[in-house]
Amino acid sequence: MKKDIVLLKLGGSLITDKDIPYTPRLDKLNELALEIKTALDSRPDLLLILGHGSGSFGHVAAKKYGTRDGFPSPLTPLPEGEGNYWKGFAEVRFQAAELNRHVMEALFNAGVPAISFPPSSSMVSNSRKVTHHNILTIRKALDVHLLPVVYGDVTFDEKLGGTILSTEDVFTFLVEQFSPTRILLAGMEAGVWEDFPARTRLVKQIQLSDYEKMRAGIGGSTSTDVTGGMKAKVEEMLALIQRTKGLTVQIFSAEERGFLERALRGENAGTLLTA
Repeated sequence: MKKDIVLLKLGGSLITDKDIPYTPRLDKLNELALEIKTALDSRPDLLLILGHGSGSFGHVAAKKYGTRDGFPSPLTPLPEGEGNYWKGFAEVRFQAAELNRHVMEALFNAGVPAISFPPSSSMVSNSRKVTHHNILTIRKALDVHLLPVVYGDVTFDEKLGGTILSTEDVFTFLVEQFSPTRILLAGMEAGVWEDFPARTRLVKQIQLSDYEKMRAGIGGSTSTDVTGGMKAKVEEMLALIQRTKGLTVQIFSAEERGFLERALRGENAGTLLTA
């Protein structure tokens, strides 16, 4: 049986209240975990790698300490009273892991056998591009039908000293290793809006050749998000599609019950990005 390898991201805005620091949406997490369980049970050919954003957990400390920008030079010290860079680095790691604990608990309670792979303990990057990872552990997990879980996290970086890898940064590396057929980005938005923030014209499909025409209307995030908003995600995913044969990306809302399960089963929802 041919395996369908899918990378799924649960966006930070979906699984946390991004406007109230350190606030998980526990009921939503439980609901999403059950949909993942149902989809996996109904599709034995589905190999899933799950990722999730940091939402109101990691992004708050990251913005305070400038963690994603990298270790500051001696000529640009951090603002007085905000401690030092590495203290912030550790705090972002702690908060990202705290949210991951909620995600893993929801999966466990839903009966999904999952194992967490924190990027901070296994990845090294250079200018936020992953250069080292023991990928064999994730392969072994998939071989025995365990669900690997990654997430936005800090990492040591050869050029920046330290930084934050978004889930999309991690997915970029995983695409090279696993050649998935699909990436699913589940969030609060119904997809990519041609006229954000008015949200009256939803783009059903974006091809590489058409993107420049609609680029100006794609908005960023309205909440604190140090890894970039929708425009950054679209451009990053299109770059992946350009160099990965057969890859498609869906950006959709999983706020309504059942939408995530339907997407995992192969139904197109939201905005489809293709070559």
